[in-house]
Amino acid sequence: MKRTFDIGVSFVGLILLSLLMLLAALAIKLDSPGPIMFRQKRIGKGFHPFLIYKFRTMQEASGRRRSLTVGDDPRITPTGRLLRRTKIDEIPQLINVLKGDMSFVGPRPEVPEFVELFREDYEEILTVRPGITDLASVKYRDEAAVLGHCNNPQEEYLRHVLPDKINLNKEYISRSSFFFDLTLILKTVRKLFEYQVSS
Repeated sequence: MKRTFDIGVSFVGLILLSLLMLLAALAIKLDSPGPIMFRQKRIGKGFHPFLIYKFRTMQEASGRRRSLTVGDDPRITPTGRLLRRTKIDEIPQLINVLKGDMSFVGPRPEVPEFVELFREDYEEILTVRPGITDLASVKYRDEAAVLGHCNNPQEEYLRHVLPDKINLNKEYISRSSFFFDLTLILKTVRKLFEYQVSS
């Protein structure tokens, strides 16, 4: 039932949001040089790697990208800031859902280096498809801004934030049901609306 829901809603969502996606793509191209889409390797169900899709929100730069984007990162473009704040940058993940890489609800997919650091925990977490939203997404809605206030954001993420997310992911798996997924989707929408009103 969950996979049927994912396929149906992601397909309809891509159609209904096609105009918004086109406008976002045009804004990105007019704002800064570079590709429209940002693709990054993440680890999915059964430790299967896949490329996650997002609208590009940062300036193209040579060299290795940092795993975390925190605070008022100067690489973020003006259009990218709006896309991030409204979560429009994550709409292309509907493609990942349609392909079967992800689900609407499930543990947010991590980059390989962080998964390897907590591999034993991810043995349990990656028995399910990663998702666009989860318990951690609701709790850490403004994660980048919070980490931006830390002296060492990556250390803070690895020592405190990610372990907490792992615990929340395990809680999700233990409580997982279609009704619980719907509840998390509604909480995510409400959290997004509250953030827009307060910002």
